[in-house]
Amino acid sequence: MNTETVSQVISQEDLLKHWQGHRALTRRVIQAFPEKDFFEFSVAGMRPFAKLTDELLAIAAPALRGIVKRDVQPFTEGSTQGFTTKAQYLEQWDKDTKDIDALWQQLSVEDFSESFNLFGQYEFPIIQNILYFIDNEIHHRGQGYVYLRALNIAPPFFWER
Repeated sequence: MNTETVSQVISQEDLLKHWQGHRALTRRVIQAFPEKDFFEFSVAGMRPFAKLTDELLAIAAPALRGIVKRDVQPFTEGSTQGFTTKAQYLEQWDKDTKDIDALWQQLSVEDFSESFNLFGQYEFPIIQNILYFIDNEIHHRGQGYVYLRALNIAPPFFWER
C-alpha cells in the first residue's frame, strides 16, 4: 500500500460511472451494425468491428479481474471464439458489464496507486491500466464510427454516455 498522500480529482464511483458510460455507448455502436457488416465490413484493411469487440472483451473484465486478484495473466483473445451473432457479443458485453461493477467494489482507493503488470507486459499504476482500458475502447469505437458512416448509418451521439 502506498503511504504517500493521494490527491483525488475524480472519485472511484465517478470513474466507474465514466467507464460504464463509455461501455454503454460502445454497446449502442455494436447494436447499430447490420449483422453481416459487424463481422465482415472493414475500411483500409482494419479489422471488422466484431474483431475489435473481441479485443475489448478480452481486456475489460479479464484485466480488471486480474487486477483485483493480483493475478498476472497473458493477453488472450478468444473468449468469443465461436460467436456467430451480434446477440452473443451483446450478451457477453452485458455479462462483463455486471462483472466490472462487482469487481470494482473489491478495489480500494489505495489500490489505484499500486503498480500492476497488466498481461505481464505493462507495469504501471492500476489507475493507468484502467485509463488504458477506457482509452483503448474509445479508440476502437472511433473505428466503429468510421465504419458506420461508410455504411451510411448514423452512429450514436458520442456525448450520450
